[in-house]
Amino acid sequence: MTITQLEYVIAVDNHRHFGRAAESCHVTQPTLSMQINKLEEDLGVKLFDRDKKPIEPTAVGRRIIDQARIIVAEGGRLRQLAQEARSTYEGDLRLGIIPTIAPYLLPRILDRFRSRFPDVHLIIEEAQTDTIVQKLKLDQLDAGILATPLEDKAIIEEPVYYEPFMAFIPEGHRLDGEKFITNSELSTRDMLLLNEGHCFRNSVLNLCAETDPQNDRSRVSLESGNFETLIRLSMKGYGMTLLPYLGALDLPDRLQQFVRPIADPKPSREVSVIFSKNQVKVGLIRGLGEVIRNSVPPKLLEPGKVVSPLRQ
Repeated sequence: MTITQLEYVIAVDNHRHFGRAAESCHVTQPTLSMQINKLEEDLGVKLFDRDKKPIEPTAVGRRIIDQARIIVAEGGRLRQLAQEARSTYEGDLRLGIIPTIAPYLLPRILDRFRSRFPDVHLIIEEAQTDTIVQKLKLDQLDAGILATPLEDKAIIEEPVYYEPFMAFIPEGHRLDGEKFITNSELSTRDMLLLNEGHCFRNSVLNLCAETDPQNDRSRVSLESGNFETLIRLSMKGYGMTLLPYLGALDLPDRLQQFVRPIADPKPSREVSVIFSKNQVKVGLIRGLGEVIRNSVPPKLLEPGKVVSPLRQ
């Protein structure tokens, strides 16, 4: 029995397909299949029911695969401890990040991260919260950057900054001319929202005084995660919208005049670096967190009134 064989077994469990598992392990399918067959012979049991589509672990296979995950994680932990002792990090860091954070945060942190960790290959995947959390649990990602709290006991959350919500009020809107907006003035009746699945949408709905978007047919709901689209429709008179602070900060000068702060206590989203409790690259991930904290405006490091990304 070898660590490599256990890694191949875990890959098949993750992908439920020998071909995709082999691709993820950067080996040919015959090589992967041969090693798994050899492990099954050594153990004297079948780990997978190959007649099912997709492939599924057998009852005993499920128990062995769960133990294999622990063994592989502990092996990785030994390598990680050695790297930390040498104060050097190398290899891959697989990072998931949600679409409402990625375009505003990544340009701020990538150069700093590469400078601090020159031997680390950062692999970035943009995905929604549920997908990132699932992939963390399956060890298909090492860390995620998203809005918290998630209330998931299998996930460790380490906040890195607190990002206020900013109101985008177009000319002619009922709130046009206001220097700041209060929570009680926010309503889904004239609010442009992201589509279902975006935690930023959930936070906005939890913040608004009125949260029954189905009652007003004049409101436009978008199947898009693109704030630029929201802004363009807002400028055409379809309503107002809310933006994350870093997104508002990056707007061109001609649009800055339409951005309004929301009154104290400023509603914010808590942005965290998250990882599985079984993760072995904790030192590197916490280093990423430090890079993020050093890359955002200092005012974002102080906690605000956190608005939950969970549906209420």
